[in-house]
Amino acid sequence: MAAAPEPGEPKERKAFKLLGFLDVENIPCARDSILYGSLGSVVAGFGHFLFTSRIKRSCDVGVGGFILVTLGCWFHCRYNYAKQRIRERIAREEIKNKILYEGTHLDPERKHNSNSSN
Repeated sequence: MAAAPEPGEPKERKAFKLLGFLDVENIPCARDSILYGSLGSVVAGFGHFLFTSRIKRSCDVGVGGFILVTLGCWFHCRYNYAKQRIRERIAREEIKNKILYEGTHLDPERKHNSNSSN
C-alpha cells in the first residue's frame, strides 16, 4: 500500500504531451504558440464563415490559420529566446571576467582609469 504524500511535499504531476510527443510544459514557447494558434484558427475560420457562409472551406481556412499562427509565434518566440540566452551567456562571461581580473594589471577599468588620470 502506497503511503500518502506529506502536505509539504510537491505532488508529482504527469507531463501533458500534445500528440503524445510534444511536451508542452517543458518546451519553451510551445504552450504560447499552441494557444495563439488555436485563437488564430477560431478567428480565421469564423471570419471566413461570416464572409462566405461556406462551412467546409471555413474549416480549411481555420486549419490553415492554426498552422500559420502557430509556426509564426513559434519562430518569433524561439528567436527571442535564443537572443536572450546569448545575452545571458555574454553577461555571465563578463561577470566571470570582472571577478577574475579585478585588481590585476589585466583589469579593463584599471587601464581606463590610469589613462584618463595622465
